[in-house]
Amino acid sequence: MQLDYLVIAPHPDDAELGMAGAILKFKAEGKKVGVLDLTSGEPTPHGSLEIRAKETAAATEILGLDWRGNLGLPNRSLEPTLEARAKLAGVIRQLRPKWLFAPYWVDAHPDHVAATQLIEAARFWAKLSKTDMPGEPFHPQRIFNYYCVHLKQAAQPAFILDISEFWEKKLASIRCYESQFITGRSTEPPTFIDALRDEAAYWGKTIGTKYGEPFAAREPLGVKGMAEFI
Repeated sequence: MQLDYLVIAPHPDDAELGMAGAILKFKAEGKKVGVLDLTSGEPTPHGSLEIRAKETAAATEILGLDWRGNLGLPNRSLEPTLEARAKLAGVIRQLRPKWLFAPYWVDAHPDHVAATQLIEAARFWAKLSKTDMPGEPFHPQRIFNYYCVHLKQAAQPAFILDISEFWEKKLASIRCYESQFITGRSTEPPTFIDALRDEAAYWGKTIGTKYGEPFAAREPLGVKGMAEFI
């Protein structure tokens, strides 16, 4: 299978939190989109491997993904090792996505920081020749960065995507992860879900829409003309 876009997430649910709206928008445009979770996300207070697998499957169905996989790296101790780099580069070589999406490179969660370091290194390795990695050499054109919930600083995104049309469906995909965002959490407002809505509404307001998702990029962005801006 060849994808247009591959979203790489440290844990199941990070892709949904950071950019489910974008994923749904891409799918509506006819793009082939996949998600690769680097770890199982376990252990967590109210989860288990079985629960997380069921939750991920439910969210995957809502998003209409063309492919989803899990690299099986260790949760809570994710590191950008050479072994992990080779595993991820092998997946990239086989799926051959035009674009990669990675977590923002600054984060309070060490797994998220390590994930982005790993993704950037694997992107380079994926184009190497004379290697025993599966697939043929391939280099994704761009990496874009989505923001995760553990960021403890004010985001300064490179662009904001209008996801107003897809907000309710994004919310439905996040609600699939009941063990993470509903069970054991306070029901007093503002709830975790309330905070997500308010944040999406804030980003939407900055571009004159109802809801938005922010993205960053280390590399310069190019546009074909001013008409492409909102």
